[in-house]
Amino acid sequence: MPGVKVAALAIAVVATTAAARNDSRGARAEPRQFKTKSGIGVWVDPDTPEDRQPDGVNAALEIYAHDMTSTACDADGTCYFYIKSQDEVNKLTVWNDYINPPGYQNVTFYYRAAMVQSWNKFCFQGGMVEVSTKLPGIVDADSGNPDVAGGPSARVKALKYYPTWPGIWMMGNLGRAIFSASNTRMWPFSYNECNDKVFKSSNQRISACDADPGHGLNPNQGRGAPEIDIIEGAGNEISTSMQVGPGMPRDFRIIYPSDDPAPGCVYTGTCKTQGANTPDVPAEYYASLRDHKTWYQGMKYAANNFCGVDSKLKQDALTVKATVTAGVTENACTLTNCPASRDVNGDLGLIDGSNTDYWGINSNGTCFSFLNGYTGSYLCSPGNPSPLCEKTDIPQSDKVTVFEYQMDALSANWQIHLAAYTDYLVYQLEWVMGPEGYVRWMLAGQPIYEIPASSITNPPQDAAKSNPVKIMVEEPMYMIFNVALSSTWGNGTDPITNKICDSFPMYLKIDYIRVYQDTSAGSKMQWIQDHIESYQDYDNLAIDVSGKAFCRTDNDCTIASSKTVLDSGESFGPSLTVAIATFGTALLVTLFSALDE
Repeated sequence: MPGVKVAALAIAVVATTAAARNDSRGARAEPRQFKTKSGIGVWVDPDTPEDRQPDGVNAALEIYAHDMTSTACDADGTCYFYIKSQDEVNKLTVWNDYINPPGYQNVTFYYRAAMVQSWNKFCFQGGMVEVSTKLPGIVDADSGNPDVAGGPSARVKALKYYPTWPGIWMMGNLGRAIFSASNTRMWPFSYNECNDKVFKSSNQRISACDADPGHGLNPNQGRGAPEIDIIEGAGNEISTSMQVGPGMPRDFRIIYPSDDPAPGCVYTGTCKTQGANTPDVPAEYYASLRDHKTWYQGMKYAANNFCGVDSKLKQDALTVKATVTAGVTENACTLTNCPASRDVNGDLGLIDGSNTDYWGINSNGTCFSFLNGYTGSYLCSPGNPSPLCEKTDIPQSDKVTVFEYQMDALSANWQIHLAAYTDYLVYQLEWVMGPEGYVRWMLAGQPIYEIPASSITNPPQDAAKSNPVKIMVEEPMYMIFNVALSSTWGNGTDPITNKICDSFPMYLKIDYIRVYQDTSAGSKMQWIQDHIESYQDYDNLAIDVSGKAFCRTDNDCTIASSKTVLDSGESFGPSLTVAIATFGTALLVTLFSALDE
């Protein structure tokens, strides 16, 4: 990326920077920058190759993750940052405003892991992220995992041996992950319109309808906290996704499987309900109901060519294109009537000038990305009586503004090969803002999935133009790493399950993360300061903490000047050793349903 400024963030250092403040007029203050005595670029792991080092970034402070995170080195000398996942029982008593009546509640969690986030410390706006990571899995020689015998390129199949749910993702800085008060009516908006006939503006906390929002915000500008997941999930498939709002109305979504006993059939493509498996399939049935297309158009899907070849999965581009053009007549996609992407509205053109490989079509018979059956959720305030909201016995709360809105998940799942659990793979995300932009997910430089800006900014419309037109994601975003785990594994009588349980603790290992961006990015700091109670609690205060840095020499992490005054107003005296990196951290203890084959 010629001319692009680079911020190489070594996860052994765990890096981020404080976001720049804005003055009362909403203008972004110039970031402060401090030079090290040795001249090494700030935020640079000394092991970062010279051709991948930055040409200048902002200064920062440092705090390390909690006791479930640290750094270590493998026998081959590869050093990494890790999140440890441990099976242990934690019993907590918490106050819950949203039970009836409100009160204290005892909760038991069976695993402990961690969340590491750079909220309000480091965020960026456009560019590329590159993460070298090894996912947690039970893949040692005596594990009994049948996938191991197939070697690094083998398709992962034995789901039981991959019980964790790791996530490497990004979120708009105006929402802090796991702090629901900061995300209410903020996540995952990427919307800058004021038209209550299309979308009720009171559902968006920072709305384009507000001429005087205060808090350092621009008048009549909609803001929010959209989400981009670089990788999420584990087992045999990884999910890559963008989550935005407001979502499409029901008439633009896939048909609900009302004739099926459970809606989960959408994930396997086995619904009996007409039109419930894939948007606009069958073509004639959808056309009889709607005079417009369904779901997002023009998304691009490609292969994980590091997977082993299965000749039975190969497709012929001309055959697939002809079937899609004529209109799929069956109620579900197959290899012969649909693209491998299972998205008949996706791009089917040549990939990046190739003469043989097409978006959406599995020409090689390798692993392939496909449309995720999960397309979003309908979000409601507690106790909302709307017929579109889930019915509960919880009364409406006067502590929460009443809201209801759809959020959309534009997402592709793709099958992973065993090397994801035995070696460090390089996952990349390229994010170009603006009406001609896109978000592209890659594996070691090979495209996996892409969402063009036009998919978001030019959605299908009916005569009333009732489908909200969102903007391409442009909010400054911060990094998050976390690992969630299943709640229980068997009753102690199954030897395979016992061996899986005995494999804890497990580790998500990150060799490095590098961020390349065109320009500096900023967030509306005054808004966060004025609503700080929504962004912190006793255990996770929104404070800057200084500490050690990952340096080869003292001069690598000692600034050249004799005194530094931080933007936060805190002063540090002479001979201050400034940490190169900062990362906000939060302990994540979570409960997930058991994963089974």
